[in-house]
Amino acid sequence: MERVHLFRTKPVEHLGDDTSGEVGSLRRRLTARHLVGFGIGVVIGTGIFTLTGVAARDTAGPAVVVSFALAGVVALLAALCYAELASSAPTAGSAYSYAYATAGELVAWVIGWDLFLEFALGAAVVARGWSGYVGALLDLPPSLFGEEAPVNVGAALIVLVLTAVAVIGIRESARVTALLVVVKVAVCVFVIVAGAWFVRGANLTPFVPPGRPAEDGGGGLSQPLIQAVLGIDPVVFGVGGVLTAAAVVFFSYTGFEAVANLSEETRNPGRDLPLGLFGTLGLATVLYVGVSLVVVGMVPYDRIDPGAPIADAFDQVGLGWASALVSLAAVAGLTSVILVDLITVGRIGFAMGRDGLLPQSVARVSPRTGTPARVTLLFAVLVLVLATFVPLEALAELVSIGTLFAFLLVSLAVVVLRRTRPDMRRPFRVPFSPVLPVVSAVACLYLMTNLAIETWLRFLAWLAVGLVVYAGYGYRNSRLRRLEPVGGQGPLAGVPGRE
Repeated sequence: MERVHLFRTKPVEHLGDDTSGEVGSLRRRLTARHLVGFGIGVVIGTGIFTLTGVAARDTAGPAVVVSFALAGVVALLAALCYAELASSAPTAGSAYSYAYATAGELVAWVIGWDLFLEFALGAAVVARGWSGYVGALLDLPPSLFGEEAPVNVGAALIVLVLTAVAVIGIRESARVTALLVVVKVAVCVFVIVAGAWFVRGANLTPFVPPGRPAEDGGGGLSQPLIQAVLGIDPVVFGVGGVLTAAAVVFFSYTGFEAVANLSEETRNPGRDLPLGLFGTLGLATVLYVGVSLVVVGMVPYDRIDPGAPIADAFDQVGLGWASALVSLAAVAGLTSVILVDLITVGRIGFAMGRDGLLPQSVARVSPRTGTPARVTLLFAVLVLVLATFVPLEALAELVSIGTLFAFLLVSLAVVVLRRTRPDMRRPFRVPFSPVLPVVSAVACLYLMTNLAIETWLRFLAWLAVGLVVYAGYGYRNSRLRRLEPVGGQGPLAGVPGRE
């Protein structure tokens, strides 16, 4: 009777192999400049244009600046771990592939399924936000472009257009993303420079408002998991409020791992991937801290508009004309986020199809475009349906918990591979390992516990569905399973890292 190897691992050297020839290979066309463009394209989006106002007014006050900085530090720790693994094993799939080499096939499937949630749902959420911004900017009918629209035509249109761009080619996608990035970065710099003239010291005092109990009580399934477990009364402002806001604004940094997903299409991954990851987070953190400091300095934190904090801040100081520029940057930012999400989810599906955990015929690379066109189109259909018909506000936190879960496993993967494969070539190494990877894992877990209980329940339900799919298809069709016949004499026998 065949042994059930749920935790069989795949050697690092074979992560990108396609010995079956069914799927094909991605083309190496990207440089560090392209990777930073993709990274900024997906990171700077809804967070800076909405979460700044919500977190400052309701949770942290002017100290939301510190919250953004803390969230950036946690993201940087995770980026260090991604940089080591992505430069050592430049393959599509990022966290999924790293889990396959360290924790085993079942955990790899779970993290791949989790990444589908993060990027597909993220694209759908942002598409609905894009529709609302464009509708307001161009005064379009709310029945077609608003969040209350029964059929959100605007969201459907942007998903269709950007799917076409993602399928045409990675170089073309890079050019479109670069143009959008230039627009939104330029406007963010404008906000910092122009807004600095209207910053008033009185608006920044007290910088950390005194803590007080949450007005709504924050009980039930909507309370953070850590508060329910420890029996802590929900509070806002104070040091606790700053830490809670860090968990909220962490959403602003989600998506940078898309850079690691492009490692198989990078010309010199050992050099370019660390530059792409750190360049993305460095620039994003500077812009986030600068913009949030200007916004809370321009108007009192309790008068910030949570829906459009930056545009409203300029309205309140008499620069209403600047609101149009901010709206333009928001549209550009949201557009690039959707595009990079669609590109990334296609690469994850490609990696899982290459391993046989998804149908290889679906994940095949198009010989004409050099992209995994079929799997990209498949997930685009899912994004299209969600963005067009389903209000997703209640599900938005799922993006954060999915991202943090991936970061947690990547951080642990660094520690595992340092022990099991000390001989592996590592163009970039996390300093002070295993201390920093462990700190990264603990920080990610802490931020996860600050998310609502209902978010955890939805997340666990999604993972349960994924386990059913794995049992019904992935386990039976795993290419690694087919390559390890009884007796251990398959093509992977004797390769370092096999279990």
